[in-house]
Amino acid sequence: MIPIPRLEDYDVSPTNGFLSDEPPLESLSDPYYEPWEHIIHNLQGLILSKRLHEVIDKLPILSTSRLNSTPQWRRAYSALAFLTHAYIWCSSPPSEWIPPPLTLPFLSTCAHLELPPVATYAGLVLWNWKPLFPAEPIDSLSNLDTLDTFTGSLDEKWFFLVSAAIEARGAPLIPLLLSAITAARHNDRAAVTEALRTFAERLDELGGLLQRMYDNCDPHVFYHRIRPYLAGSKNMADAGLPNGVVFDKGGPMNKQRHVQYSGGSNAQSSLIQFFDVALGITHRPTGSTTATNPPPSHPTSHTPDHPAVKKPMKVEEKSFHLEMRAYMPGPHARFLAAVERVANLRQFAQRFRQEDRELAGAFDAAVAMLAAFRGGHIRIVSRYVILPSQAAKGKKEKEAMEKMRGTEEGGKPGLPVRSKSSAAGGKAVAERPRKDLRGTGGTALIPFLRQARDETGEVAVDAWARRLLSKSKGFEGSSGTSGERTGERRGEKTEEVLQGLASVWHVDDSEGGLCLV
Repeated sequence: MIPIPRLEDYDVSPTNGFLSDEPPLESLSDPYYEPWEHIIHNLQGLILSKRLHEVIDKLPILSTSRLNSTPQWRRAYSALAFLTHAYIWCSSPPSEWIPPPLTLPFLSTCAHLELPPVATYAGLVLWNWKPLFPAEPIDSLSNLDTLDTFTGSLDEKWFFLVSAAIEARGAPLIPLLLSAITAARHNDRAAVTEALRTFAERLDELGGLLQRMYDNCDPHVFYHRIRPYLAGSKNMADAGLPNGVVFDKGGPMNKQRHVQYSGGSNAQSSLIQFFDVALGITHRPTGSTTATNPPPSHPTSHTPDHPAVKKPMKVEEKSFHLEMRAYMPGPHARFLAAVERVANLRQFAQRFRQEDRELAGAFDAAVAMLAAFRGGHIRIVSRYVILPSQAAKGKKEKEAMEKMRGTEEGGKPGLPVRSKSSAAGGKAVAERPRKDLRGTGGTALIPFLRQARDETGEVAVDAWARRLLSKSKGFEGSSGTSGERTGERRGEKTEEVLQGLASVWHVDDSEGGLCLV
């Protein structure tokens, strides 16, 4: 029989889960690394003064050989990830070239931690917090602060801290579900039932923490100031990176290759994926109705430049969730794979669903609470991404129309507009440029979130519960703001205009990126 995974073998804390037992380092104490720390501690000033490129280009190329512990490697990764993304996105157009002073230590650090060279959830959340009072628990937003930000805003701090608090509050659920898996092996239905009930209750607490996002993170600030820095380099042509980025290793420029990586995403949270795995929930490629997920390889890259990379499988062959495991720290991704081999809770509840209604009810309650958590996430995405995007799109279209009107009426030059002749009189008619581009996550945003929620409900063991969860659109909130397909409600055919994280988003066809679970 395959043994139950031991948390300590996969760098998972029984107390803090995928957060470390000790707070992350606030800085590297070795004076050798002071150039990195000086820049990140003055990041907002250097961005504001437009001196960041100049300062980083003149940096010495520092070796990672003086990093002597896991906390030091993590601090180096987080700091270099912030510097790299700031270097790329602080200018317009963004920089597609990353200089050797960042490239060489960043690639070395990523290879050590089994991460791709991009700012992942690990660097932004898991290794980017500190307690305000070390003696108090860290599972509360009242005892957490963020180490580094791109903008220096309280909104950005809060955005990262909500995820960190969810990780901390959800940490005890990891050993709880592993104990339930062990109990199921011994046919201890009472223990499994109790564990599932506790899990459902704690999930409600996590949902409450998620809704705290509204307290101190303004949607306008997030969409227009914070979000652009979090974008990756994959499918970002509309944001100014048509080919991705080049990590300059110092060789001849004609031998340097562009690479592309997805940006930060809450789908990179091992905690949420652990819940799925433990409950037997599988996710399909967006839009697919049949399970086609192959076992994920780790680490995975979209390009051959990543160390130890294997040839990636086609995107359509695996779900976005499996793709994102390649963006988790190596031990965490291996932990999920190990749990997959022993997960038995759904089969156990299914086997006894007729004779033990309490067990079946507890399992379905756990599934329903996880679906509700995802429904709450859809509401947040609607408010922080979809609605600001609509406002930005409307403003741009209004400005374009005003410029056009000025050209027609007064002969003043306006914005360049594509036009086509009408059949009636050949008059030039304005046509909005289309960019059929895919975003950082590589999957449509609202359809992805809806499908993830629906796939959660599909594993309910009671037919009535499955039917109820399949109709639970109320989880998303009001139909006007939660991503209902407005065109389909009116019987119209909606267009699939897919846009990147740093561009304008449509309600029904916006694309991947940050904050997906």
